[in-house]
Amino acid sequence: MNKPFINEDFLLETKTARRLYNEFSKNQPIIDFHCHLSPAMIADDTMFDNLGQAWLEGDHYKWRAMRINGIKEKYCTGSAIPVEKFDKWAETVPATIGNPLYHWTHLELARYFGIYDLLSPATSGAIYKKASEMLCTRDFSIRSLIMKMNVEVICTTDDPSDSLEYHKRLKGSFATKVLPTFRPDNAVKTDDPVKFREYILKLEKASGTSIDNFETLIRALDKRHEFFHNIGGRLSDHGLDRFYFAQFTADEADRIFRSLMNRKRLSADETEKYRTAVMLELCRMNHKRGWTQQFHVGAMRNNNSRMFRLMGPDTGWDSIGVPQDALKMSGFLSTLDDSDQLAKTILYNLNPADNEMMVAMAGNFNDGTRPVKVQYGAAWWFLDQKTGMEKHLKDLAALGLLRRFVGMVTDSRSFLSYPRHEYFRRIVCNFVGSEIEKGFIPDEEELVKPLIEGISYKNAKEYFGF
Repeated sequence: MNKPFINEDFLLETKTARRLYNEFSKNQPIIDFHCHLSPAMIADDTMFDNLGQAWLEGDHYKWRAMRINGIKEKYCTGSAIPVEKFDKWAETVPATIGNPLYHWTHLELARYFGIYDLLSPATSGAIYKKASEMLCTRDFSIRSLIMKMNVEVICTTDDPSDSLEYHKRLKGSFATKVLPTFRPDNAVKTDDPVKFREYILKLEKASGTSIDNFETLIRALDKRHEFFHNIGGRLSDHGLDRFYFAQFTADEADRIFRSLMNRKRLSADETEKYRTAVMLELCRMNHKRGWTQQFHVGAMRNNNSRMFRLMGPDTGWDSIGVPQDALKMSGFLSTLDDSDQLAKTILYNLNPADNEMMVAMAGNFNDGTRPVKVQYGAAWWFLDQKTGMEKHLKDLAALGLLRRFVGMVTDSRSFLSYPRHEYFRRIVCNFVGSEIEKGFIPDEEELVKPLIEGISYKNAKEYFGF
């Protein structure tokens, strides 16, 4: 009898790769230090009604694939009932061969539900029925799903104005630590002055600070940063199209902020100065409180203007942007380093053309105060697939220190996404195992055990100190 597609040797092409995975990686806990999971759903220990709801709500990866396959929006984000949406997803899955969605789909069916059949229109009904019945039991509540995957820490993504009420409820009440991550992107979104002003008023209310100039804006953000810290937050995240950097004066920053609050549109020069000024202050807060800051750069968002107007952000209309400006990135990081205010930093790129530049840039700001103070983050979003991860590993090994890599994040909104860590670990073990069998890495346990255990779990545990 043939092995099922998802089997013990999945993605592990050599005997050495299989040994590395089973001995050093497979059973390591998960630290998911960047995701978009709902803390409210974890706090409430929500249960899903069916597999369509669990799998397709909020998952723009699947919506995007379905649209490319000719599926109408009714079955993606529209009014169709969950079973109809699921049938359309099952119709799409065979077309995702070569896309990570094909691997993720079958890993998730296997690891959560013990289902090893390939998803297709022929198997859709039986798979939906079996998984949905399981999801209706307490063993498949959201907290149970998290525990089933041996998740030790989850870092959600939260706006500075958030009350963090669900994180407060979760503190001490759940074995998995669920910590907030400070995501202040709205404070630098200046393209629409009306929406910007609305956000500042929201921040003003949350911080209890009257915001009428640049100084009070930073004071309000700092108060919220301290609030996050007191709840247990130790990370910030910045989802930018690129790094910003321009010389500016305090008077200029103040004048530009006042213009925004008066609903005036900024010039390109004013935008660059304002965003630089705010980002530098936010990074100084990260350093002051001993946090780690993450920069996710390179996404070209909301490309389809018509669909963005209809559906809003994060619904599957984003793509890879142009390569980063290394001069601006260097200038920004160097400004912080000059005043000894550069926090631990992780750099993520979305354009693969930036891989080598980003690894080399990270190396410029490691000053020996700790291992990999500034490091290259995991392959992200469109690069979060087998080819992208393999290129990432090769580039990091060649230009940085693979041994110190903090590893994988889900970057996901789905509670069924944790097998992506297994996917990553198998790819890492296959990469290292192949290098060993070629004779490029010595097959010595004292060398490869800390390498694999570190990338799988231990480096993140040490780096973040949760």
